[in-house]
Amino acid sequence: MRKKVMTVVLMTLATAGPVAAHHSFSMFDLKKEVVLQGVVKEFQWTNPHIWVQVLVTDEAGKTIEWSIEGNSPSTLSRQGWSKRTLVSGEKITLTMHPLRDGLPGGSLVQIVRADGSVVGEKAVYVGSGD
Repeated sequence: MRKKVMTVVLMTLATAGPVAAHHSFSMFDLKKEVVLQGVVKEFQWTNPHIWVQVLVTDEAGKTIEWSIEGNSPSTLSRQGWSKRTLVSGEKITLTMHPLRDGLPGGSLVQIVRADGSVVGEKAVYVGSGD
């Protein structure tokens, strides 16, 4: 009996970390989509989610850095992404769900390259069931 209890306790502890580590998506306004045109500053292929840093010039001519969170590398790699999918200096049009607090950030929905090619599919991004 004691061995069974220890097995259950160890299995519970082994799975508790990953479950607790995944954050809520309530910080994103999933009812809104914002389209940004800018230049990739940095593409971070990291766990638990990728990040795209995009430099966007506003109407006043000021450059603003946006931090956009995407899905996990493992999920995106199944969609054909790799750590070389985006490169610094690349011009993109990015659709995202904005942060509710108004800061320059959001949850990635879709990226369109300057040549019109689409990177990824809408259904694989943060907040859409990951």
